Amino acid sequence: MSFAETFKALSDPVRREILMMLKKGRMSAGDIAANFDMAGATISYHLSILKKAGLIFEAKEKNYIFYTLNTSVVEEVMLWLSELKGEGENDSEK
Repeated sequence: MSFAETFKALSDPVRREILMMLKKGRMSAGDIAANFDMAGATISYHLSILKKAGLIFEAKEKNYIFYTLNTSVVEEVMLWLSELKGEGENDSEK
């Protein structure tokens, strides 16, 4: 995972909406696509970008592909942003 890929993935509102949906639990590609008025291939593209950035996991079960949120990457980004902002353990030393 690189921050460049992560921020590229987060830059699109459709991908951010997919992440918000996955926050509630795992979903199949079809269930995700049902929430959007766009072609299945477009949803697949967005899922591919999220997967490449490490923001989601993919699991194949029978004829379905299920996606789940990878919270460890989200936590890593949040930690970096809080450090950039100046929040964290060293605040009391300032």
